[in-house]
Amino acid sequence: MSRGVSETVLDAALGDIELIPKVLDLDQRQPEFLDTFLNYLDRRVTPERVEEGRKLLQEHSQLLADISGRYGIPPSLLVAFWGLETHYGQYLGNYPVPAALATLAFDARRSDFFRAQLLSALDILQAGHIPPAEMTGSWAGAMGHLQFMPSTFQAYAVDADGDGKKDLWHSLPDAFASAANYLHQIGWRERELWGREVRLPPDFDWRLARPDIKKPVTAWRALGVTQADGTPLPQSELKGAILLPQGHTGPAFLAYRNFSAILNWNRSINYALAVGILSDQLLCGTPLQGNEDTDNQRLSRDDVLEIQQQLIQRGFEPGEADGVLGAQTRAAIRNFQDQAALPADGYPSFTLLERLREGGRESMASSPSSSPPDEQNP
Repeated sequence: MSRGVSETVLDAALGDIELIPKVLDLDQRQPEFLDTFLNYLDRRVTPERVEEGRKLLQEHSQLLADISGRYGIPPSLLVAFWGLETHYGQYLGNYPVPAALATLAFDARRSDFFRAQLLSALDILQAGHIPPAEMTGSWAGAMGHLQFMPSTFQAYAVDADGDGKKDLWHSLPDAFASAANYLHQIGWRERELWGREVRLPPDFDWRLARPDIKKPVTAWRALGVTQADGTPLPQSELKGAILLPQGHTGPAFLAYRNFSAILNWNRSINYALAVGILSDQLLCGTPLQGNEDTDNQRLSRDDVLEIQQQLIQRGFEPGEADGVLGAQTRAAIRNFQDQAALPADGYPSFTLLERLREGGRESMASSPSSSPPDEQNP
């Protein structure tokens, strides 16, 4: 109430709420398996989703063109986000947002974050953008066609249809314009690609395939990197990083600075690649090229835990052995691969696990040097 939220709005939003056990279960549930990029992509960029997206791209072409002209965001990109977030508006979520956020704020794990989101949601209700009974969304409080969190709504939502409300649930002009405004503000650059699939030469230095190593396109071209169909990369000084979401046997991508804007929306590299790929396929339908012989077996959390334990036994430092794949574990994998004369892609495949197990059975005839792996292989 000290923020200006009325007693009427508070009673409507919070008056009869109860803790939602399912929300806590979903928040605390850890995935049993670490899925592969190709499995992730196959579930999200399906032929049916591409076909439906193309129809909607045409159906809303004028609206999307107007919004693109205002914010510089490609229509296909907006439709791709729409498709991945809510399957083009078919699944907006049916949890009451105030109750879901209050449940998560009550839980001690991330209470500060969700308390702030709850207060933002109440501000949105006080402003009259949506009636309390209609403020529904995901279990985590994401709302509308593009699944904005309340704080994102407050910072970037737009009243594009001029009715005095920012309605991301029922107004596609508001939803698309808000998404475009958000992408524009977080760094999307007009008339630049997000990235492209590429083909790497047989002698490629796999240690260069990291998100933090960015080179101009001309430099990658000089190293033998081509477009996926084998044609030369353009002569461009735009910088990009080589990404191997499924290791050196899977597809490779050259991701530019617009890819970072997609990552600002969602920090998952798999998600960001899926958005870019769906956006491209809505326009041209080109399938991925580099996915024929890759190790596509999922790892369980126990498998990742075993990889970490095996790395620790060999003198590498993957961080805490917790079954969670992070940057430190990837760096340790890369160092092990380097020492074992394997492609140093940092990817935790089942093939890698078998190699580590094999080394364990052989008791590693000689132990690693006491010097750090990075110093052994500069």
